[in-house]
Amino acid sequence: MTGMPRIYLDNAATTPVDSDVLERMVQIWRDVPGNASSIHEEGRKARTVIEQARKAVARVLNASIGEIFFTSGGTESNNMVLKRVAYDLGIRRFITTRTEHHAVLHTLEALRRDLGVELLFVEQSADGKLVPDHLESLLCNQPPSLVSIMHANNEIGTLYPLEVLSAICRRHGALFHCDTVQTIGYYPLDLQMLAVDFISGSAHKFHGPKGSGFVYINQAHSLKPLLDGGSQERTMRGGTENVAGIAGLAAALEAAQSSREDREARIRGLRNYLAQRLQESLPEVQFNGDPFGEGHYKILSTSFPADSRSDLLLLNLDIEGIAVSGGSACSSGADAGSHVMDALFPNSPLKTIRFSFSHLNTEEEIDRVMAVLGKIYGFRG
Repeated sequence: MTGMPRIYLDNAATTPVDSDVLERMVQIWRDVPGNASSIHEEGRKARTVIEQARKAVARVLNASIGEIFFTSGGTESNNMVLKRVAYDLGIRRFITTRTEHHAVLHTLEALRRDLGVELLFVEQSADGKLVPDHLESLLCNQPPSLVSIMHANNEIGTLYPLEVLSAICRRHGALFHCDTVQTIGYYPLDLQMLAVDFISGSAHKFHGPKGSGFVYINQAHSLKPLLDGGSQERTMRGGTENVAGIAGLAAALEAAQSSREDREARIRGLRNYLAQRLQESLPEVQFNGDPFGEGHYKILSTSFPADSRSDLLLLNLDIEGIAVSGGSACSSGADAGSHVMDALFPNSPLKTIRFSFSHLNTEEEIDRVMAVLGKIYGFRG
């Protein structure tokens, strides 16, 4: 739509950088030029920025500062945990779901190929929910295992009960890793109260910079680095630290934490507004997962009718200035379908669009989306 601003509804893929976060990063780039490993004043200033950021992340998560390690993002964090657990702790049995992010699935498949680890999948219902009794049965009287299950599915939004899952793992002596990339900054996490061994986070999902993430490693575990090199991150990650990116991550997380309830109310309201209007105007649509129950409030996975009007829906929305996705944006730049939908609804002919929201969206944008869908499907938007 020429002359009209684009509408961004793909916040599960990445979020715009918060203006205050950007200002903080520019200030670091301008005023803190040193390498944090250097002993001169400029290096000490950079080190101070990193350690202040570490304290901030630890404070939000109620973790020890010695349990937080900065990385380049969720993919590196997931790789670090899964690969080092296999190599350093000797774990040869891994349990996950078929709907995990590829950063977990492909890493586990690589471990199966390279080390011959056993890879098992927890049963799921059509809305993506787990069958806890099946997880229990997979762990009962079995060798040491690691369970890797995300907090919220990045495509359909289904939330998994971390307290229940962690209790099952503890009962059977299994390690528990949780990919919390989609929920950090959106849901409170108290790592002193939650029996989890490892979590992964990424700044760009909560209005921080791309290329900056972290991994939490419970102090009970000692792992070797995934990336060998210098002694950065207390020898856990070689390479000169991304000082501005780390500062931006901390600033974004603190902002998300301080305004979490207000942001949630706004985002949930926008998600529900779009869902209501879709149901009224196009009753054939189906919502995937459990969006109005145990589902992430920022995600609305919607399956549209299997007919010619839906064939180029993603492209037509983009042409009209609306950015959405057909699934995860982390596998390809093409609309290649979704392994999550394939796992839950094999051979489904429906066209699935993931709308994902932020506090920066407006009802007026939702109205424009409905107007465009009305043109495509022949209803008054």
